[in-house]
Amino acid sequence: MRIHHLPYQDPGVPDVRSGTRFLVWLGRTQLGGQLRSLGWGLLHFAALAALPLAVGRAVQAVVDRSGSALGWSAALIAALGGAIALGDTMLHRTAVTNWITAAARVQQLLARRTAALGSVLTQRVAAGEVVAVSTGDVEKIGWFVEALSRFLAAALSLVLVCVGLVVYAPALGWVVAAGMPVLALAALPLLPRATRRADAQREKAGYATELASDTVAGLRVLRGIGGEELFLGRYRAASQEVRTAAVRSARMWALIAAIQVVLPGLMLIAVVVYGARLAADGRISVGELVTVYSAVALTAYPLRHFEEIAMAFSFSRPSARRAARVLALSRTDPAEAGQHLPKGELYDPVTGLRAPEGLLTAVVCGDPDAAGRLAERLGGHPAGPDRESGGADEKATTARPAAEEHTSVRLGGVPLDGLPLDLARTAVLVQDKDPVLLSGTLRELLDVPSSGSVPVDEALAAARCGDVLDALAQASPDGGGDPMATRITERGRSLSGGQRQRLALARSLVTDPQVLVLDEPTSAVDSHTEARVAEGVRRLRAGRTTVVLASSPLLLDVADRVVLVHEGRVAAVGTHRALLRDEPRYRAVVTRETEDEKDDRESASGRERVEMEEPA
Repeated sequence: MRIHHLPYQDPGVPDVRSGTRFLVWLGRTQLGGQLRSLGWGLLHFAALAALPLAVGRAVQAVVDRSGSALGWSAALIAALGGAIALGDTMLHRTAVTNWITAAARVQQLLARRTAALGSVLTQRVAAGEVVAVSTGDVEKIGWFVEALSRFLAAALSLVLVCVGLVVYAPALGWVVAAGMPVLALAALPLLPRATRRADAQREKAGYATELASDTVAGLRVLRGIGGEELFLGRYRAASQEVRTAAVRSARMWALIAAIQVVLPGLMLIAVVVYGARLAADGRISVGELVTVYSAVALTAYPLRHFEEIAMAFSFSRPSARRAARVLALSRTDPAEAGQHLPKGELYDPVTGLRAPEGLLTAVVCGDPDAAGRLAERLGGHPAGPDRESGGADEKATTARPAAEEHTSVRLGGVPLDGLPLDLARTAVLVQDKDPVLLSGTLRELLDVPSSGSVPVDEALAAARCGDVLDALAQASPDGGGDPMATRITERGRSLSGGQRQRLALARSLVTDPQVLVLDEPTSAVDSHTEARVAEGVRRLRAGRTTVVLASSPLLLDVADRVVLVHEGRVAAVGTHRALLRDEPRYRAVVTRETEDEKDDRESASGRERVEMEEPA
């Protein structure tokens, strides 16, 4: 896999049983990239390890005054230099490719899981953790995948160095071979403590991120109650805890880095002292001493990769564990994945709204923003806390418990966010007040997933799209052709607002969901067309559950029942005419009646009663 092949056609099915298993699965899916990186790494480190041998031969050639041996040594040094440069370049290239492709794979997996979970994600995972997984954790996981091949190449090169030194100069080679495992594993006892400190830092950072997210989301409410300073103080304290934890973690990693520098230095001193004695006794040559010294000096470079892989694994394992936890989430229990589409009334526990099965229920909110939020909730798309706390519902929202804000809408007693996403979207469809029409022909626009029970022509007739079809026919290439083959521009810009609304309504009617939620579906059409659309929707949706959020009397009059939602709660239920007669709040919203007009009407009504009661 190369970078220009991204994104993956299929990112695969990850092993999410644990963070370590997820990392293993990720490395296994990129086995080809890891092997390429390992090959270039071996070339780089092997050439680097062989360089001291060439230098030692050059020094010995000078001692022996051999020009030919010196020439061959110089040629060997040049060849090794080229191999080192090529290996280093390609190692970096392939390792970074592994990093980017691994991060892209994880991001694709997270994006798909997020899309499948919908609003369930933030109900089951804290907002701060979601942010951490989708940003910093992806980078840390990619870091481990990148460092793995370099570490394996460095470890194999150290083994080759030890074997080569034992064969080349046994007296010094055995000393190096015995000390090398100590150097490589010296920091191992410190890793658990370093990991715990790093975990503590990440946990505090995640809490601070979540606190900041919640504070920003509820900023309007906080300003309303004067709580900004309280929450700022909490965030200030949390950020200081993060700083303290980061310093403690950095100290431990600094100690590990110091060990990786000090111990190779001590070994180098020991090799020089012991080797000088051997050279003085004539047991090894000067060239052999230089070769062993140079080899030990160069081992400090591959040894640093032991520290890097330890840090990468320490940081990436908790990140992989969090990513695996998110990827393991599902909207429903696996045992219930085959459940059928629930039937029954649609119930919103937050507002108390009930839409009985098979009836046309109209909802009057008074506040268009509140109506939009309610439509989103009914479709399983709850608005964020900031939106929930805005507008006329601010007091009602802040007065309710936080847990109630995330209570799922229920269809037939089944929580909508407990259903698989495709099942939930089949059950409830929401058309908002500003629907989007994608570019393409009208036939393509109406070619949507559906039950197959509603023909396209019936849906267009119910939405009263006759004039739209005529206009599209005139706009067709031959000036009077098939309107279904006429292209609609992006977002329906070539159509009026009313035409767009009616085509979007026809599209929703074709879909034929079990529950259809319409938010002001006729706000852009004239009253005559609105009345005909209301009758068409009532006729076509007979026997199916339909919820219309509107304040138009023409729509309200054809509804089987009308619900008044006031300050975030159901305030009255009845027919349009009954509520108009008996409910002042409903009358004020529907008729736009002011207090002065209300007083004048009541005075006039009183005078009429008096006149009727007076004797002739």
